[in-house]
This record gives sequence, structure tokens and C-alpha cells, in this order.
Amino acid sequence: MPDMYHSIVERRVRALFDAVNRGDAEPVLRAFAPRFEHSFLGENHALSGSRHSLPMTRRWYERLYRLLPDIKFEIRRVWVSGGPWNTIVVAEWKETNSGTDGVFTSNYGVHVLHLRWTRATRLIICPDTAGLKATLDRLAGAGNSEAHAPPIVD
Repeated sequence: MPDMYHSIVERRVRALFDAVNRGDAEPVLRAFAPRFEHSFLGENHALSGSRHSLPMTRRWYERLYRLLPDIKFEIRRVWVSGGPWNTIVVAEWKETNSGTDGVFTSNYGVHVLHLRWTRATRLIICPDTAGLKATLDRLAGAGNSEAHAPPIVD
């Protein structure tokens, strides 16, 4: 039974990444529990910080798409542990984008997701922050002021 449950969770997580790859964050937003945390690692950059409400998390995804409009995630591996009442998912990925300046870059990282009864209670996005910071600095240098905007947090 756990193998079947884990397979279902893995397919669902991959489908959420596919939605993000299409520029559609709504399936991700619908996956959150009423009380949740959406965190992106890094110190004081345009995508860093934690959000706990759907409006602020939606604003964060809108910013992500404005900064990296063609962002794509290639899922390398997905690990699922636990039962429906307490599930941990780790998704390892390679991300590619061409930013708003047309310069192709890539980055690597993991998403760590906690699910309770199929609803996301915590999502921690862990990219290579040095690579991301270089991309944001490059975009700001090319005139995209939002690349150096304060984090969206609540």
C-alpha cells in the first residue's frame, strides 16, 4: 500500500511541476492547506523569504514568471516518505530559463514538501542561491528593477 500511495504522490508532484513549466501556478496554490508556509531560501533577494497566505504566494509566483518567464524544471528524482497523515517529498531538479534579458542560464536544487492528508503544509525551495543571485544581478543590470526588489513576505 505505501508504494502505491508514494507513486500517486510522485505523479501529483510531477504534475505540479508541469503546471509551473506551463506558466500556471494555480494548481500549486490549490494544493496548499489552509495554514501553510511557502519558503524560498536565500538572504534578502527578490524571490527569498516566507509566505503564509495565498494572495502573497500568488504574488510571489507572478514575480517569478515576470523575472523568468520561460522557467522550466526538469525533475531528476522524487523521493516520497511517510503515510497520508505525514508525508515528506523531496524533488531534485535542474531549472533552465532565459530571464527577461534572453541570456540562457540553469540552476539546480530541491523542493522539500510536507503533506498532511494530501494538502501541502510546507514547501521549502532550495536552489543554488549563488547562481540565482548572479541571475538576479544580471537582470537588474539589464534594467529589470524587480530583480532587486524586496522579498514578498507575510
